[in-house]
Amino acid sequence: MIQITGVADKGRCVGRDAEGQVVFVENTVPGDLVDVVVTKQKRGFREGFPSHFHRYSEERIDAFCQHFGACGGCKWQNLAYESQLKHKQDVVMNALIRIGKVEVGEFLPILPSLKTTYYRNKLEFTFSNRRWLTKEEIASKTSNVEDVLGFHRARAFDKIVDIKHCFLQQEPSNKIRNTAKALAIELGLEFYNMRDHTGFVRHIMMRITSLNEVMIIASFGREDETQRRAYLDGLLERLPEVTSLHYCINEKQNDFILDLPIQTYYGKGYVEEDLGQVRFRIGPKSFFQTNTNQAVRLFDKVVEFAELRGTENVYDLYTGIGSIALYIASRCRQVVGIEEVAPAIEDAIDNAQRNGVDNAVFYAGDVKNILTDAFAEEHGKPDLVITDPPRAGMHPRVVKLLLKLAAPRIVYVSCNPGTQARDLIALKEKYEVVKVQPVDMFPHTHHIETVALLRLRPTPAWKTRLDELNHLWAPF
Repeated sequence: MIQITGVADKGRCVGRDAEGQVVFVENTVPGDLVDVVVTKQKRGFREGFPSHFHRYSEERIDAFCQHFGACGGCKWQNLAYESQLKHKQDVVMNALIRIGKVEVGEFLPILPSLKTTYYRNKLEFTFSNRRWLTKEEIASKTSNVEDVLGFHRARAFDKIVDIKHCFLQQEPSNKIRNTAKALAIELGLEFYNMRDHTGFVRHIMMRITSLNEVMIIASFGREDETQRRAYLDGLLERLPEVTSLHYCINEKQNDFILDLPIQTYYGKGYVEEDLGQVRFRIGPKSFFQTNTNQAVRLFDKVVEFAELRGTENVYDLYTGIGSIALYIASRCRQVVGIEEVAPAIEDAIDNAQRNGVDNAVFYAGDVKNILTDAFAEEHGKPDLVITDPPRAGMHPRVVKLLLKLAAPRIVYVSCNPGTQARDLIALKEKYEVVKVQPVDMFPHTHHIETVALLRLRPTPAWKTRLDELNHLWAPF
């Protein structure tokens, strides 16, 4: 019997068994008292699922979505939002302080999301000719051969949960998805089979902005111009809300399309979105913060931590389409952005021009290769570094150069408290962590963003004098 005490990654929760072993348990919430069937045993922890509930948690609530428990998202709909925030804050504190041993000056309360439903501006759905079945349907020998459009079921790559209504994205999202499915069936188009990689309609992505612009990208498993045109024209006829329609042909065995040519079929080829005073052009391959309202609050927290006075030289590492760089450009002397994805840098340059920002420069390339001594010499030593790396965190070479550059302040934005803790420990040699602010960008999920302010430690007087002497003796 295990008392569930906290939350973990992938929507799981955590407790300890009678032997004191950590156990990650699916389909539970903190406060549940359960018997667990262990499915995996690894060094230091176990994994399993509940076989019997002795007591349900007082933090449990009724999930509001009919697909809860079936699709792979929103796994904490049955946990009160106030409890989600509390446990997410604990996750960050554990990662940084208890496990990472990071010394934090001030740990601020988590910033809640302004919206807990219909908060995403982007969603992707998959076509399949195989539907995921419940245990009851399998027992009744229901056939899974059915044309569906929806989300992947966790650990069932080749079967899709057919979605009727999703609470993640504002309308016309549900109208678009249901229309896309109905039209494909009417036209007799072959839905994709992910096991043998056959079929025509494969994938659909939609982005809806607060300016009421709608982008759709349809992915097809093969080229058939007649069927493709019939389908795309049908979408435009039935969905007058669409302002930008694109397509690609994906004959690969994975759903990733950003490495493929994406063709504009209708519209100006992009949508626009406002973040604060900056208007962004978002193309089919652009990365953009998924929760628009919360992105503004996140960026405002970055501005607050940055303490800009208008004279600073700022480096923005992993800049994406320049979202943060352009957001702060009016508050500093210069901002220099680096991003590995070349199309994102094209968007950043275009967005800078469109917003009349003339003090931002952008470079495409891996940060660990671009950020060098020569780069810093060309662009000047930074007064502030803003870094927002992917989940893997910063490369050791980047950390090493940051220590060498010794900018007075670093604002570190992270989507992974574990790798952030690792990097903060590495930066401890010269920096102290002044404060940390968790931000909830994705309600009902385990995902969380964290903003940390680092300040350069004062150099001891003896070391300053030693450096001066070394400099004097260098010519000899």
